[in-house]
Amino acid sequence: MSLLPLDRRSPPARALRRVAGFGLTAAAALLTAVLTGAATGGARAEPAGAASVALVVSVDVSQSVDDSRFVLQMEGIAEALEDPGVIAAMTGNPGGTLFAMVTWADRAGLAVGWRRIASRADALAVAAQVRATPRQSGEFTCLGQMFRTVAGTILPAMPVPAERIVVDVSGDGIDNCTDPEDLEAERTALLATGATINGLPILVPGENDVVGAGAYRAPGYGLRATPLPQERTDLVQWYRAHVVAGPGSFLLKAAGYGDFSRALRRKFIIEVSRLAPGRHED
Repeated sequence: MSLLPLDRRSPPARALRRVAGFGLTAAAALLTAVLTGAATGGARAEPAGAASVALVVSVDVSQSVDDSRFVLQMEGIAEALEDPGVIAAMTGNPGGTLFAMVTWADRAGLAVGWRRIASRADALAVAAQVRATPRQSGEFTCLGQMFRTVAGTILPAMPVPAERIVVDVSGDGIDNCTDPEDLEAERTALLATGATINGLPILVPGENDVVGAGAYRAPGYGLRATPLPQERTDLVQWYRAHVVAGPGSFLLKAAGYGDFSRALRRKFIIEVSRLAPGRHED
């Protein structure tokens, strides 16, 4: 079999001329590097280093979230990922931001697998994945199940380490399928991974402005002893007591589903920008 002569203008030809005075081993190494670059269009492989923050966006899709509300949530997350301020925050730290999205009702599932957002193109690609997420069926609001899935399945699957782990929980209701001690145990187990849990309760006047035993009759009531405190409370207070926890954790509410996108944009920036912990609630 005959070999075709190298074009003098080609990268391999130039490399051979450059390494004429090198030792054989060095010449072979350099030529291999040039040929690899030529085969990949000259692109350099990105280092697989640690990310600045790993962000798990965890979205309630239970029965209270109808199709229009589901679309508003997915669109709100996608719009947040496309926002210039959010992109700057997510890409501004070394290693960028690891992103995953979990949807949960009776069960929790990985809707968007781990993606590194280190450029605007990365953010737009993830936004497109979020918009294409199909609706997950489910009736109950099983927060404890979501905590367990994130701690036991989602976080161990992170492709690279992260300096910080943030679990961003949004929803319009309280857990209605987990015993109180089990819910607290699952949250404690998630915190033990080093995660911080932030809350984004979605307030719907006339529907969830009062929650607790005898007030918010979501699916599952009457099937077992109520896991809720006997006193009535509001959703913000319930999230503060049963969701938000960990170093620098905070709560930021959305004034209905129409406000979800605005609230989430602000929340993403706070979560990934290393802003000083404090009261971010509005």
